Amino acid sequence: MGFSAALQGEMGHAAVLGRQDAELRLLDTMRRILVARAKCDREYSAALTQLARTADKMDSPDPLLDDSKLHKAWRVMVDGLEDWSNTMRENADTLVADTVEKLVALITEKRASRKVYYEEHQRITNEVSRLQEAVGKARAYYEQTLELYKSSKTKYEDQFLKGKPGRRLDELKERYQKACRKLHQMHNDYVLLLCEAADYERDFRTVLLPGLLEYQERVQEDMVDKWRSILLEVWELTDTSKGRYSEIQAEVGSAVNAISSRTEYSAFSEENKSSPPEPVTFEFCSDLLGDGVGSLQPGRLAVDSLTVDSLRLRLTDIEHRLKEVMAELREKQNLLNQHETEVATIRKGMGAGGVGGMFQESPHLASRLPVLKRASDVLHRELNELRCKESWLQHQHSLIHDPLAALGCEDPPTNQPWETTHVNGDSTCKSKSLLSLNFAHQRDSLSLKSRSTAIKELLRKPFSRWEDQAGTEEPVGPPPTTSPADQHSLNDLAITPDGATTPVDHPQATSPAIPNASGMLLCPGGPGGAINGIPELTYDPDRCLEDEPWFHGVLPREEVVRLLVEEGHYLVRETTRNDEQQIVLSVCWGSHKHFIVQTTPEGHYRFEGPAFPTIQELILYQHQCGLPVTNKSGAILRTPIFRERWELNNDDVELREKIGRGNFGDVYKARLRDSGLEVAVKTCRVTLPDEQKKKFLQEGRILKQYDHPNIVRFIGICVQKQPIMIVMELVPGGSLLSFVRNHKGQLTVKQMMGMCLDTASGMAYLESKNCIHRDLAARNCLVGHRNSVKISDFGMSREEEEYYVSDGMKQIPIKWTAPEALNFGKYTSLCDVWSYGVLCWEIFSSGEVPYHGYSNTKAREMIDTGYRMQAPINTPDTMYQLMLKCWQYDPDNRPHFPEIYSSVHDIYLSL
Repeated sequence: MGFSAALQGEMGHAAVLGRQDAELRLLDTMRRILVARAKCDREYSAALTQLARTADKMDSPDPLLDDSKLHKAWRVMVDGLEDWSNTMRENADTLVADTVEKLVALITEKRASRKVYYEEHQRITNEVSRLQEAVGKARAYYEQTLELYKSSKTKYEDQFLKGKPGRRLDELKERYQKACRKLHQMHNDYVLLLCEAADYERDFRTVLLPGLLEYQERVQEDMVDKWRSILLEVWELTDTSKGRYSEIQAEVGSAVNAISSRTEYSAFSEENKSSPPEPVTFEFCSDLLGDGVGSLQPGRLAVDSLTVDSLRLRLTDIEHRLKEVMAELREKQNLLNQHETEVATIRKGMGAGGVGGMFQESPHLASRLPVLKRASDVLHRELNELRCKESWLQHQHSLIHDPLAALGCEDPPTNQPWETTHVNGDSTCKSKSLLSLNFAHQRDSLSLKSRSTAIKELLRKPFSRWEDQAGTEEPVGPPPTTSPADQHSLNDLAITPDGATTPVDHPQATSPAIPNASGMLLCPGGPGGAINGIPELTYDPDRCLEDEPWFHGVLPREEVVRLLVEEGHYLVRETTRNDEQQIVLSVCWGSHKHFIVQTTPEGHYRFEGPAFPTIQELILYQHQCGLPVTNKSGAILRTPIFRERWELNNDDVELREKIGRGNFGDVYKARLRDSGLEVAVKTCRVTLPDEQKKKFLQEGRILKQYDHPNIVRFIGICVQKQPIMIVMELVPGGSLLSFVRNHKGQLTVKQMMGMCLDTASGMAYLESKNCIHRDLAARNCLVGHRNSVKISDFGMSREEEEYYVSDGMKQIPIKWTAPEALNFGKYTSLCDVWSYGVLCWEIFSSGEVPYHGYSNTKAREMIDTGYRMQAPINTPDTMYQLMLKCWQYDPDNRPHFPEIYSSVHDIYLSL
């Protein structure tokens, strides 16, 4: 019985940790005793050597004994005594320098194994606890939302039955609709969370926990084999094969040979056998909805006009995550197949030539086989976890996709005749609301049936099929007709972003000059001049807010502060607060002040002064009147800050084809509408926090300063609306890593040297600009025409001579990063030099993973002890020597990039 079957319970887990601690103590005791034993043997060897030399001095040559057999026998004994001493000293030295070092390495490995097992066990068990807690909180919030819904529904019914239409009724209706939408969305969140929790809990018991224990058992068995080999070495080094020693060593040998990794833990597993953890049930509480709430059903998603958009967004996110998981599955499966093929090749050679003969010819194969086995075990465990994740996501995908597909709603919605168009956060009625029409029709029909019956029917079916294609009800006939008088009154209603109906103002067909509070005229159009030295703005009624040069879209606040540098500088931008889009006026006045544009009940815009039908007129008035935006701030608008030339409009970029995925979002092949130029576009996910968006824009801010043939060219940034995008030149060859992998065996040495030369040229340019890239690797370089290389991905870059990181190593590429950056968080251009050496190794190895077969932690330990990777096949010796210079532990001993470029150029010309 193995670990996975017997030790799933808490008692079994504690026993595994206790057994490992006991084995660590035993290993440490062995290390101490063996070191002491070697010291004793050396002292004994020294005493024997001294004794042999004393015998030589005392036994002076005597011609009378030249033919004596006794004398010759004595000389053989004395000479043998010195040989005995030398052999014992050599064995003691080997015991300390080799065997004890292996024992120390085994102790380190065992401690690391225990830590990994403990952390992995904590991680997967904590996830069950987290999901239990999340389900409890979600249920509590569900109950609160349900109470709010019932309360708002009751109030709306009471007001409606009073037969007093007006603002109060509209407000109660709006609250009811918001509560209804919130309940439906909360219902879906709760159902999906229960599904996720149940799937994870099942996989925890059947796959993850047994898999972890099975992996830990294999790790323990591998270390038992290493432990056994160490004891065999000790036995061989201390075996004198004389007298009692022979008997003792025979007993030791018999005991050591009796060790078997397969049976080592059999009795231990049986003795500490415990039951697996009890299943945790995640089910929709059947009494949560009581007698029922509308069309909501326990354990089933609510797919209707209130939830269809959010479900589509969630479905899109799940599909993205599924693609990532499946890609990672394929990558790890391919790597596992490579390992298994290599293992089969090694074992085939062992069978043909014999273990001893083969390992004599290729000693590294003896150590390669256990490394491959350990790496394969890790991949098996990671593949199991990825398959579980794929299963969870597919289940969630089907839960959302199937009901959407049944209603024909799986595609993104298009503007329907009854939908509201949102521009820059302003809601303008594209045509009359059918929801409002239905409501008016129901209200006018009250004479035909009782009010109570009407209100029940209206609340039972607030969204009929002809009102919204995403509804759940069947068609109830054509939309009701209205009289011209009704039509006029209903045109004054529009659907707000949250689904409620509010009055809207209808501007006249012609827009005359508008007098402001100080008597100035706000001209609808025409060229602008200047009044008292202040730039005059003009208002064009045909120009939307996005086209105003002083409107900067969703530009983050940090970028806004960078643009507003003098007193009176201002601009307008858009932000999202509590899931609501808001227009903000940012002004530099003493400090940086940000004013949210207020909306009146009539749909006009204002600060503290008069209200205007459009934001453009409000800003024009505030600019010309010379009065403070608010009395408290005293901020006066003097100089509008127009968009920079590289700030493009999102509509100017036509996304064509998704070609990759970055840290912040997707990467697309696109086209500029005006010029027809094909470009590459990086997008930033809308859901990212502001801090991440700031890091995303930092890459664009760095790139726009640089102009070099080996640096990817910056074209512009789109911040007028979501998603934020960085537009760069399209480099046709894709990433350097994929390129060298796809052209393995096809590139000449000179072509690969040319790639190293291009990279050195670009990095020398960056070093001259005091730019530290911090993530230089083949994956972050692009291949252009004629195999030219361009450096890309400046998301981690810093424009400083020296930079310190204090936020941990979460996103640090360990195998490409210099030791001083890993150990002390200190980055300089010489850290990029270390990464450049690894990049060159990637090129000549055709894209192999650095320190292949070693974890990040192990690779880091090996580097600290002086290990450096061997040169790939066909690497010029002078180039490998340059790599070794780049990998000098002391950064001061590494060359700078101008020197590297010169050296690589000389090597390139010599080929």
